[in-house]
Amino acid sequence: MQTPYYLIDKARLLPNMEKIAWLREASGAKSLLALKCFATWSVFDFMSEYMDGTTSSSLYEVRLGREKFGKETHAYSVAYADHEIGEVLAHSDKIIFNTIGQLERFETQSANHVRGLRVNPGVSTSGFDLADPARPFSRLGEHDPEEIAKVADKISGFMFHNNCENADFDRFDTMLSLIEQRFGHLIRDMDWISLGGGIHFTGEGYPLERLADRLKRFADTNGVQVYLEPGEASITKSTTLEVTVLDTLYNGKNLAIVDSSIEAHMLDLLIYREQAKMEPNAGDHEWMVCGKSCLAGDIFGEFRFPQPLKAGDRLSVQDAGGYTMVKKNWFNGVKMPAIAIREMDGTIREVRDFGYDDFAAALS
Repeated sequence: MQTPYYLIDKARLLPNMEKIAWLREASGAKSLLALKCFATWSVFDFMSEYMDGTTSSSLYEVRLGREKFGKETHAYSVAYADHEIGEVLAHSDKIIFNTIGQLERFETQSANHVRGLRVNPGVSTSGFDLADPARPFSRLGEHDPEEIAKVADKISGFMFHNNCENADFDRFDTMLSLIEQRFGHLIRDMDWISLGGGIHFTGEGYPLERLADRLKRFADTNGVQVYLEPGEASITKSTTLEVTVLDTLYNGKNLAIVDSSIEAHMLDLLIYREQAKMEPNAGDHEWMVCGKSCLAGDIFGEFRFPQPLKAGDRLSVQDAGGYTMVKKNWFNGVKMPAIAIREMDGTIREVRDFGYDDFAAALS
C-alpha cells in the first residue's frame, strides 16, 4: 500500500478486548467505547463482540454509535442545541446532561428518556491543565451536592469522568473513595453510575483483579449498575501510522522528512508537546523524524536506528489510534492517511483511501 496509512491490527486489538470482556464478567461493570477517542467503524463489528456499546460527545457521534456499533448508546455533550436535541434522543438509550440548566431546559423533550447528569468531583489524574476536567472554573459537570440533590428525582444516574491515562490503581481507588464520601448519599438513590474513561486498565501489569473487586464492591454497596467508558484503553498499541522517508538533510542533526504530519495526522503530539513512539528505537544512528507540512515544529521526535535513514525507508509510528484518527485534518493539503486493517490471519485490506475530491469537499 502507498503510505501514509493507519494500520489497525486486530491481533493487537484482541488482548484489549479480552481484558475488557474479562472485567465485565468479574465485576459486572459494562464497557462503552468512547467515540471521542476512536471512531473507526470498520472494526466496530469486531469490538462489539466484547463491548456493551458506545458513548458520545456530540450528535454525530451518538448517531454513529447507534448506526455502526449498535447495542447500548449513551449520549453526552457539554451542551446540546435546541435544533439537535430531538435527534440526539432518537439515537440514544441514555442521555447525560452536563449541567442542571441543560437538564431543566430539555426536561419536557426528554421526559420519557433515561436521563443522567455529569458530576464534577473536583479531583482528577490529569497531568495537563488543558485536559484536566477538575481545573479551576471547569465547565464540565455540576459540583455542588446540595444543588444536585434538588434535581435528583429527574435523573437515574450520574457520570463521573475524572481519570486521564491513569495507570495507577491506588490513585483510582483513592479518588473513587473521595467520590463516595462526597456524593455517596446521592449515588445510592441512582440506578446507574458511569465512571468515565481514562483508566488504563488494559495496560501491561495493571492489577485487573483489584479493579474488578473494587468496581464490584462499589456497585454492590451503592446498588447501581457501573459503566466504564474506555477510549485509549480499548485500542492501545493496536494501530500504527505507516510512513515513508521522502528526504534527508543535516542541520546540526540528522533530519528525515516523511510523507505525514503531526499537525494533520497526530495532532495530540503537537497539542501536548509529546514525542511519537517508534520501535525498537535502538541503534547507533540518531535521527529527528519530521513531518512534511510547512509548520516549523512539525516533528515526530528523535529516535535511534540501526543504520542511517534514506529516502524510501518505511517507518511505523506506534500507538497511533487514540485521539489521532478522529482529529486528522487537511492542513497544508497533505494527503490524509488511508485506513487499513490487518485481519487475524495476517492479511491486510484497505478500507478507505482519501484523495483530492475529499480535500475539496471538506472546503467550499
